[in-house]
Amino acid sequence: MTSVLYDTPGPRAKRRNLVLTVVFTVLLALLLWWVWQTLDDKGQLKWSLWEPFTTSEAWTTYLLPGLADTLKAAALAMVIALPLGAVLGIARMSDHRWVRIPVGAVVEFFRAIPVLLLMLFANELYVRSTGIPSDERPLYAVVTGLVLYNASVLAEIVRAGIQSLPKGQSEAAMAIGLRKSQTMASILLPQAVAAMLPAIVSQLVVIVKDTALGGVMLGFTELLNSRSTLAANYANVIPSFIVVAIIFIVLNFILTSFASWLEGRLRRSKRSTGAVLGADKVDDVNAAEVGGTYGTGAGGSI
Repeated sequence: MTSVLYDTPGPRAKRRNLVLTVVFTVLLALLLWWVWQTLDDKGQLKWSLWEPFTTSEAWTTYLLPGLADTLKAAALAMVIALPLGAVLGIARMSDHRWVRIPVGAVVEFFRAIPVLLLMLFANELYVRSTGIPSDERPLYAVVTGLVLYNASVLAEIVRAGIQSLPKGQSEAAMAIGLRKSQTMASILLPQAVAAMLPAIVSQLVVIVKDTALGGVMLGFTELLNSRSTLAANYANVIPSFIVVAIIFIVLNFILTSFASWLEGRLRRSKRSTGAVLGADKVDDVNAAEVGGTYGTGAGGSI
């Protein structure tokens, strides 16, 4: 028995897959045991190092304010980068060369520069050319770098998602007299959203993680930077890294779970919800339509 993507495994393949699964599970268990033993030998599992996380001071003074700044920077970057990326992606497909070529150059330029370099350039620009207070400048620089880089990446995602749709839909829209802007807004974009959603969510996860770059280079008080202050105060470097890693995992898992739910909802909303008529109902409808046609014709002749 076969499917579209692969052949159903036979008895030998099932045994081989079972053996590989067992071997991988054993190796993973050994790796986790080795990590646990190493941490224990180095004294990193002592309760005194983990105890600060059971008190409110470590959370209210260090972790929660850092998490709030991380979410603030990521939310601002998402809100600005998503529509800007959509506009740039659509502009790259413009029929006018004076629009398509400059936008393409801008997208390729910012997509080729590392996001950390964009943050550093933005910070220097704000230092030399604006009056932004020094305590707010890292946030502005981080958001600027994230927006410039991720908007250019999202522009390519939008362009690829729209171009992946069948050309017949655009041709049909042109045949009924729709302009290109109407076709894009009413037909292409709504269908491309579901196809682009996984890639867009992956880029949003990148935005959340890249906020840590501002903490490393610009002193932005995001979660990872707050962790370093906490570790210096409580002398628990490894436990603090583990806790912050778990926070990032939970945060990104919530984001991807919401995106999966939204994608499923969008796909279900496109399915037909009309009732299926039986054969007797179809005959009644056809008879009514025929009678109505004849009645109209008779009335017209009178």
